[in-house]
Amino acid sequence: MNILLWILQCLLALLFIFSGATKFVMSVAQMNEQAPIFLPGIFLHFIGVCEILGGIGLILPSALRIESRLTPLAAAGLAIITAGATVITLMGPMKGMAVVPLVTCLLCIFVAWGRWRIAPVRPK
Repeated sequence: MNILLWILQCLLALLFIFSGATKFVMSVAQMNEQAPIFLPGIFLHFIGVCEILGGIGLILPSALRIESRLTPLAAAGLAIITAGATVITLMGPMKGMAVVPLVTCLLCIFVAWGRWRIAPVRPK
């Protein structure tokens, strides 16, 4: 279980760091073209910062074994973000695309639960 959790943590971290960095590379107008509702630029940048920090929080605390209890908190925070992304995607015309953030949300919940209850990383 520990190996599975590490694989998921690494893949999710890469996904969220890439997604967060993309929110700073693309213009606000480009991002809002893809969204079914208008989202302010400051909010999109805030989500980008949260995704980058959450992606880092999935790996560093457990890898360094310093404050490893932050890893399930990062996963839970990212689950909240992806739950919101699922709702926003469902508001648009292509409802089938909501599967992607929904599955990501479920994987984040699994990592949070796994690192909290099943296989917590113990401090040194």
